[in-house]
This record gives sequence, structure tokens and C-alpha cells, in this order.
Amino acid sequence: MQDFLTYQTLNPDYLMKSFAGNLIRYSPGGMSPLFQLTSLSGEGVAKSVEHGYMTKTLVFPSMTLTVAVADGVATTFTVANTDNVLKGDMFRANSTGEIVRVSSVASATSVVVTRGVGQIAAAAIGNGVVLYSIGNAHEQGSVRPPSRLMNPVRVLNFTQIFRNTWQLPGTLTATTPIVGGTLPAESRQDCAFFHAADIEKAIIFGQRSGQVIGGQYLTTLDGLVETVRRLAPAANTTTLGSTTNYTQLQAALNPSFDTIVVGQATNQRVILAGGTAISVINDIGRLSGQYQIVDGQTQFGLQFSSFRTARGNFKLIEHPLFNTNVNWSKMAISVHLGSLKLAYLRRTSNQEYGLTGTPVDNGIDAVGGTLTTELTLENINPSAHCVLYGFTAAAAG
Repeated sequence: MQDFLTYQTLNPDYLMKSFAGNLIRYSPGGMSPLFQLTSLSGEGVAKSVEHGYMTKTLVFPSMTLTVAVADGVATTFTVANTDNVLKGDMFRANSTGEIVRVSSVASATSVVVTRGVGQIAAAAIGNGVVLYSIGNAHEQGSVRPPSRLMNPVRVLNFTQIFRNTWQLPGTLTATTPIVGGTLPAESRQDCAFFHAADIEKAIIFGQRSGQVIGGQYLTTLDGLVETVRRLAPAANTTTLGSTTNYTQLQAALNPSFDTIVVGQATNQRVILAGGTAISVINDIGRLSGQYQIVDGQTQFGLQFSSFRTARGNFKLIEHPLFNTNVNWSKMAISVHLGSLKLAYLRRTSNQEYGLTGTPVDNGIDAVGGTLTTELTLENINPSAHCVLYGFTAAAAG
């Protein structure tokens, strides 16, 4: 008869495995959950597939000369346009400091002004000089001036339907695995992971579209990167060079502070970045100061979780999603969380079949379920974000 201990040792199915119940899942590394942006964004409600909202931008009038003013006598200025210029407005010539007052708006490219309204005498003004508004002035008993409007601009996005399914043959539901919990529970958990990851990727990288497939309308949403590219100034998107120093990093992030939403003024930003970008930013910090190792120390190194520029404070978070490939690992997004909102047309629903108490799916001998969510991203201030590509190496400076 075979020795019992030998039998125990050699038969792989005789004993309960020592790792039973400890199913290991590998996921990309980082300092935050894979669904960081989804979890931090505000929530709203979408009323239809086409989700839009209106924005207004404060007007700061200026006039750019397209014909030089030869002397201090001429009172008719030819400018690129007279948008938002009204009678009574005061403008200061950027080159000479002279202040002029608009007497009348003659055409879309011409104004009549009173020269030298102030302490600086009228003088020649060169072509291309910009005159900036410094307010308005009206005489006593004056006639009511025309109104100036902030025309609303419609920002449009579409909702996107996210669906992920798990399914198992009926036989497997009766099988007890030696690793993890029940197979339906494991499959359901994996499905939820895929569903959340798909939403996170779309709200970062998605692009708006609409098309008809099989007679049905399919829409996709504009994510954060696309709203910055399309709606923010070009300076809010930067591709870095082979090396990046502190001065260059600050210049790339500065545009995010040029505009604010009324009532949301803040100089705080979160930077979601890949591992390479995090390392380069930390190296910039190290190279921007002095670092000494003295005898007797048992540890060394620097790890920065935040940094400051002249205009704002940034909290660094390594986003696991960006570590899934080498290109995303080199990018970073400066995010103003107060400007972002997920607008749900349909919140996540779970429809299961084949399990106890649930319907059978068309008679198929299987169990499963489907997660469905329909939402869109609302970015009320695209200019408050910056997208940086190509972190490669740090430099001093």
C-alpha cells in the first residue's frame, strides 16, 4: 500500500490548496485608484443624448491699428475690428501711453477719437500697436450709451453608452473553484472593473462623434484631453522637448490660471501623470535645489508629492491608467476638479440572467449579467486645464 504521507504529498488534488481564496489580480501601478478622475469629478444630470450648456466670457475690448497714425493730430484710426468698442470708451496706446476717447464708431474697422485725453500728449502711433480699454468716461447730462453684451457660447457634448457583460456556462456555476470565491462572483467583479476602466479612459481621451450603425444612433463623448485641445487656447497643450527644466514646466502650466469661472477662483490643481512624467518632475525638483548626502545617513533620495509655481499649487498623483503604455507614461494633465462634472443620462444598472430569481436569457444554459451606464463629461472651463506630452528627462534651470 502506498505510504499515506507520500500520497498526500504527491496528489495535487488531495489537499485544499494553501492559496485558496487568494486570487491575485494584476493591475497597472500608481498612487491612486485606476478610476481616479471618475471618483473625483462632480455629478450632474443629462436630459438627452445631446448635452449642452451655455458659457459667457467677460469682454476686455482692444483695438489693433492696421494703419499707422502719422502724428498727434489725426483723429480717425483704422483698426483690425471694432468689436465691443463703444462711444465713450477710453483706450491707452501700448507704445506711447497716450489715452484716446472714442467719439464715434465709424465702421467695422474705423473709429473717430479724441486725442491726448490725459497727461501724455498725442503723438504718432505705429502700425500694429494695440490700444487697450481702460474704462469709459461720459460728460455730465450725457445720453445713455449703447449696451455691451457678453454673447453666450453653446458648448456641446454627447452622451456615451458603456456596456460590459459577464457570462458563464451553467455547469460552471455549480463548480467550486479552489481559488477565489464563486465563479459568478469573480466574473461579476471583473466585469465591474472593466466597466469602470472603460468610463475612465473615455472621460480622459474620448472624442465626440455621432453615427448610425444598423439603423441605430451611436454617440461618443468629448473627454478632458479633447475639450482642452478644441476649446482652450493652443498654449494649454504642450509637447515638451528632450529635456524639461523648472522654467519650461512653469511656462507649460501657466495658461491654466489665465481664466476662472466666476465663483470658483482657485490656484489649486491636481496633476494626473504617468510614471515617467512623475519621475521627470521629481528630477526637476531635485535639480532645482541642493541635495547633500552626509556620512552616517541610512537612507537617501527625494520624493515630491506636490510643488509650487509663481501662480499656483500642484498636487502630483500617478495615475495607473497612464502606466499601461510607454507613450501615456510620458504625459501629464493638470486638472481643475471644480470645472469637471459627469452628467448621467442613465446611472449604472445591473441586469442579470440565469441566476436564482432572475430570468433565463433566451433559453441559453448560461448565467451572466450586463452593466450599462450612459453619461457625458461637462467641462465648464477647458482653459483651466493643461495637457503636457513627452516628459523625457529633467534639466536644471
